[in-house]
Amino acid sequence: MSYNELRHWADSWGLVCMAVVYLILVGWVFLPKGRERSDKAARMIFDEDENTEADNG
Repeated sequence: MSYNELRHWADSWGLVCMAVVYLILVGWVFLPKGRERSDKAARMIFDEDENTEADNG
């Protein structure tokens, strides 16, 4: 595959592939269990602080 062929593919189908992957990754967040995972990830940094305060106090 030459450079020009690769460039032509990237200009056409490469963009389509990247758009599809982007939409899948964004859609993944809105799945039913996505909210639970997002809430857990958002609170994860505070869980360690609460545990260390309980050990120190």
